[in-house]
Amino acid sequence: MAPVIAFTAAGAFVRGFCHESSMSPYADDGYATWPGLVESVPAEFAAHVTEPAFCHEGDTGPFLAATVCIWRRHQDPCWQVGDIAFPAEKDPDGSAWLFDLLADGTPEGYCAFASAYFGVSVDAADVGPVFEHRALTADLVHRINPDVDLANLTEVLDRIGYPQAAASAAGGCG
Repeated sequence: MAPVIAFTAAGAFVRGFCHESSMSPYADDGYATWPGLVESVPAEFAAHVTEPAFCHEGDTGPFLAATVCIWRRHQDPCWQVGDIAFPAEKDPDGSAWLFDLLADGTPEGYCAFASAYFGVSVDAADVGPVFEHRALTADLVHRINPDVDLANLTEVLDRIGYPQAAASAAGGCG
């Protein structure tokens, strides 16, 4: 399941869930969030720990389906985590796998993700302008996804403030 990042007035809260992790609530019959994972989450983010969309019913009541929780309030000097005794293994909470694409931050990394996750091949040269937040053109959108038209994206792009190439003026002399 993809990580969830909530940006709030208090700061940011990140929740990730790797079902195959040894820290998964489903790793044994207890069906509970890993000890220490959420007990020290600040009150400002408490609603994210009990969000019904991410909670499941266990033997002792509802639990957050998560193997990773990190947060940072505006006043915090760095990202915070709970007091957790991690299993002695590589990537016990699945965070390396879950956040690999975010940490990579390159067009090539996104292309590898798109190939594995969506089963499509995308050229890093086409993804690069998106990473650079350059204005989208109809041609670039078509190269990235031939089934999508830039005109269909206008409302979403306007809402998120993403730049679009200015429409060429009809007629007139250059």
